[in-house]
Amino acid sequence: MTVVIGVDGSGRTRRLGELVGAAGSPVLQVAPDAGADLATRLARAHSDGALVVVDDAHQLAPATLRTLAAAARGGVGMVIARRPTISGPELADLDEVVAGQGPVEQLGPLDPDELAELVAAVTGAPATPEQVSAVHAASAGLAAVAAAIADAPDETPPTLVARVQRRLARLGKSEADLAGILALELDLADEVLGAAAGLEPTSAAAAVRSLRDAGMLTPDGERMIPAVARAVLADLPPTQRRRLHETVATALLNTGADPVHAAGQLRAARVRTPAAADVYRRAADLLRFADPGTALSWYDEALNAGADPALVGVGRAEAAALLGLPVDLDSPIAAPADAARLALVAGAAAAFDGRARRAAEALCDAGEPGPVLAVPSLMAIGAPDRARTAAAGRAPLPLRRLAEGALTVGKPAVALPLLIEAAEGFEQAPPTVAVPDPPHALGALVAVTAGDTASAEHLLDRALASGAGGPVARNRHRTLLGWVRLRAGRFDTAVAELNRLTDAPLPGRERLLVAGLRAGIARRSGDIAQLRAAWSAADPVLARQAVDLFQLEVLEELLVAAARLRQHQRIAPVLEELDAIIDRLGRPVAWAVALGWLRLQVAIVGEDAAAATAAARQLGALAPDGARQLAQCRAASRWAAALAGDVDPEAVLADAAELAMAELPWEASRMVGHAAIRTTDASAARRLLERAREFTAPPAGAEQAPRGGLSDRELAVARLVLAGRTHREIGAQLYLSPKTVEHHVARIRNKLGATSRAELVAALQGLLPAES
Repeated sequence: MTVVIGVDGSGRTRRLGELVGAAGSPVLQVAPDAGADLATRLARAHSDGALVVVDDAHQLAPATLRTLAAAARGGVGMVIARRPTISGPELADLDEVVAGQGPVEQLGPLDPDELAELVAAVTGAPATPEQVSAVHAASAGLAAVAAAIADAPDETPPTLVARVQRRLARLGKSEADLAGILALELDLADEVLGAAAGLEPTSAAAAVRSLRDAGMLTPDGERMIPAVARAVLADLPPTQRRRLHETVATALLNTGADPVHAAGQLRAARVRTPAAADVYRRAADLLRFADPGTALSWYDEALNAGADPALVGVGRAEAAALLGLPVDLDSPIAAPADAARLALVAGAAAAFDGRARRAAEALCDAGEPGPVLAVPSLMAIGAPDRARTAAAGRAPLPLRRLAEGALTVGKPAVALPLLIEAAEGFEQAPPTVAVPDPPHALGALVAVTAGDTASAEHLLDRALASGAGGPVARNRHRTLLGWVRLRAGRFDTAVAELNRLTDAPLPGRERLLVAGLRAGIARRSGDIAQLRAAWSAADPVLARQAVDLFQLEVLEELLVAAARLRQHQRIAPVLEELDAIIDRLGRPVAWAVALGWLRLQVAIVGEDAAAATAAARQLGALAPDGARQLAQCRAASRWAAALAGDVDPEAVLADAAELAMAELPWEASRMVGHAAIRTTDASAARRLLERAREFTAPPAGAEQAPRGGLSDRELAVARLVLAGRTHREIGAQLYLSPKTVEHHVARIRNKLGATSRAELVAALQGLLPAES
């Protein structure tokens, strides 16, 4: 007695033949139309010692199955083969009797060795591992399917199509409909699968079992065998296939399936129908703030599938804004609510472009939460009354905290905690709106103005780690981090942040910030060529005269560059606009000090002693309440006096130390250097020069490995020689006289064995490749 169980095509009949051959007994084959004399024939078989063979027992009538079960109980030798599903009590009874008296064999997928043997038998040549792998992937190891495709695993032979047609013809309409859906090879949940086939859960489960038993599904029953799926679809005309696509897409929508997962499935099947377009749009809408890049691709898929542009345009504009891409503000809109959303996008895009006034107007007209989002822009252009009115609007808590922080930017110590709280809220619950400037960025700008670079770095590091503000904010946060490090005197890390910027086009606000950062680095390294390049990038942006409060410190670097390059026509309008903004804000001390300091720096680089004295006088009349502002106000008068030739070395050093403590080491070094070259006391000049170098020296313990026997000072001179600087330019940067520079260059030549400038440059290029 033996029971052989397997799906159609697994080799049940072949296995029965092997069992019969091994038995060596007479055989009685029982067919589905066994006839009324079956009991008589079974009795005769028993007396003759014959083996009764029952293939496809699941196809026999209940009466036939009862007769067979009675014979088996009476001792008739029997082997039966059936599908895995027991369809009725009669088959269960026969199976129990036969299985109780002998082994049960479960036929499964062929293993690699068995597949290799089958492929070799079909093709007449030994199978390679690649062939076996390809056949297994396409057939799931089902023997009949593997034999059909052994010659060409990636093709769909007519024999397999005919086999599949026969199987489907024997099944009901429900199973055939379900087979068409499964052939699309989508990862559909059970409820979606049932809805697409129009089946209740119980009926859907029964249909799946029937398809599995028919040898059309993988052993786990989760999906259709790939080669079988191709055969099913090969028999479908395009119109019927499109209907299937639409049916599945509609089922996904109606059952509330996850739009993103559903969209992925439909795109994999290249579905382009109206219902699929709706799925793609919903996926895009869901992702437009969390993952705008992916959302944009889904919007494109929706349009390609025939979506109404009016249903897609605004969401697409929101995603594009967060990516920093050009925004189509003339997008078609489907409802009044879309017009409000588009106005919010317009406000954010204007802010990204550095047009705070235009951003404020667009946001105030956008409806909630637009007015609350407009508060930072309103404060940036000096409109505090309108900002207070706008801040009373409704908005999520992080946006309200951002507005509250912006309202108090005149007092950085008050604003910074609010902006930090807003940043934390943004990270926990990112707003579903394009924000003109995340609280991390605004908080960093306020912190730098207060001289708190540690808080600024902390906020920006968090922003980069959390992705706050979307991709468009990544370069802003990266650039601001470089800016903070530049202000703190860490020039190398500032350059590193610049190098980490993405290749995405920068909007106007970031172009100005990058230009300011490059100008600051160039000024500190004495690189006039880079200073000119930075100014060339900034000049078109400044020409728009779209200046605001939060650009003030960046503008310091650019206006100093303008003064250095004799571009005076750009300086006065910017200073006048900044002055007017600060006046409208009520002359908050922190920002008034920042503006006065800017004027001082412009005067110093232009060696305008009168203007420097006037700026110092303005700063001296203020009453600063922070360490940084206090240090700037004290140093201003000392610096202006030194510029006029009045040098008090001890007072200069004391004020410079305060500047360095307030995280302005470069300014401290410059002030002391200027005093050193203007004092008539040679001893004081030497002491001041040494101290100037100490303010910008690397931290104690930093690795300083001399190369080629050159000292630290000689290395510094050598790098500038390699950069093409003249002796006078090197002296100005290192606070040395041209004659001293000449002596350094002579010693470097001797140490390197160079007899000409060309040989010196060649030697330095080999010695200092990283700096060349």
